Amino acid sequence: MNNIFAERLKKAMEQKNMKQIDLVKKAAEQGVKLGKSHVSQYLSGKTTPRSEILNFLATTLGVETEWLKGTDVSVDTLKKETNEAGFQMENMKFDYNYNNMKENDREAVEEAQVREFKKSSKLNNVLYDVRGPVVEEAARMENAGTQVLKLNIGNPAPFGFRTPDEVIYDMRQQLTECEGYSPAKGLFSARKAIMQYAQLKKLPNVSIEDIYTGNGVSELINLSMSALLDNGDEILIPSPDYPLWTACATLAGGKAVHYICDEQAEWYPDMDDIRKKITSRTKAIVIINPNNPTGALYPREVLQQIVDIAREHHLIIFSDEIYDRLVMDGAEHISIASMAPDLFCVTFSGLSKSHMIAGFRIGWMILSGNKAVAKDYIEGIKMLSNMRLCSNVPAQSIVQTALGGHQSVESYIVPGGRIYEQREFIYNALTDIPGITAVKPKAAFYMFPKIDTKKFNIVNDEKFALDLLKEKKILLVHGGGFNWHQPDHFRVVYLPRIEVLKEAAGKIRDFLEYYQQEI
Repeated sequence: MNNIFAERLKKAMEQKNMKQIDLVKKAAEQGVKLGKSHVSQYLSGKTTPRSEILNFLATTLGVETEWLKGTDVSVDTLKKETNEAGFQMENMKFDYNYNNMKENDREAVEEAQVREFKKSSKLNNVLYDVRGPVVEEAARMENAGTQVLKLNIGNPAPFGFRTPDEVIYDMRQQLTECEGYSPAKGLFSARKAIMQYAQLKKLPNVSIEDIYTGNGVSELINLSMSALLDNGDEILIPSPDYPLWTACATLAGGKAVHYICDEQAEWYPDMDDIRKKITSRTKAIVIINPNNPTGALYPREVLQQIVDIAREHHLIIFSDEIYDRLVMDGAEHISIASMAPDLFCVTFSGLSKSHMIAGFRIGWMILSGNKAVAKDYIEGIKMLSNMRLCSNVPAQSIVQTALGGHQSVESYIVPGGRIYEQREFIYNALTDIPGITAVKPKAAFYMFPKIDTKKFNIVNDEKFALDLLKEKKILLVHGGGFNWHQPDHFRVVYLPRIEVLKEAAGKIRDFLEYYQQEI
């Protein structure tokens, strides 16, 4: 029946003098999810649409749904089509018209005709709303010609942040030497530079064999979770979090148990909440320091409390430190692994943020401390690292250059520097809006403001983000996208220049002067 549908769709489009792009535009106007690739697949007979899309197509093209679907064809035609598709249906008796078949018989024929492939059930509880439904709506708007101001993702390059010239030059010089695979853990030169960086951060008991490069920290988070967690194992993850941690733990079969970070205490982890959530199945605790999405930076005394808890309950510490070189106000970043030589720690960092090369995809993972207690786990890490062969070699080739010598990022994070001044502006501009409060971030380039839900009648933070997008063409990520379970926060990325942030803050202020969420 795919072929019948395809022919009739083509015929109906010709009669209406409509092209594929016309259908896509009509769908966008009516809020229907339909892309040009979908229409192409329908016309080629590769697939048929679900009922919502089918009804939209029939209405738009002015034809009957049953006619378009092809359910009015004779049994002989249907049998011919199914045989052409390679299905064995000789034993089925077609002695009455398809339209007169019982519902169960019709479903059986359709199931034989169109095999539907669904996502794995392992993904049922996996969420990653940093690039979720609101972002998809923004993409539809852009495809329709609408300009959207994006404050949703920490990607420096589109906002005019440039990679240091020396990094680009050195990569060009080495490209011909990067055509083959590297060792699974990474190039010697890259790992040596990372090891020396780990020494400067005072990470204990680290050799070059304890360092793994990856296609960004994201790949290594996934790898480390997959190697550790069995079904039902628990891992403590902050709320709010960077959602990839929760997604990867869930995908690995584990259970992400979220501990609260307290907004009233500079977004520091709530130690009592951590203790309450530890069970016999808890294997590890994750910290994100500096923090995404809050911009918090944990002082030594907070880190010491986490170390004490991990020591008491024999937990692995995973520390995501990708923003460790983006610390402002003269504060110091401390690697928690430097305080826990007797515990097994895994520390993550990379060049995506500090060197403005998110697209190069280069990150690393450092194993430190008491590795004797994690021998088998380390074997699992090695196995998965070998299976992906290696991380991308051209990006590895510039790690040594990037980590050595002058660090250009330092000019951005002091008074007069772009990141520092943009933070100052957005913090003052948003907290000046009635109904918005925020803790001033101390690191990274994010802020996690709180919105007065009673004032604006907000019960669904994703709907708030969607309403703002549709009304003011500004794209933010709602707090729920970071596993924050109240509808009262959103994340702002302050990478754009001040004039752009000024425009965005003005639009948010205008929006909130009249906004009342409709339930």
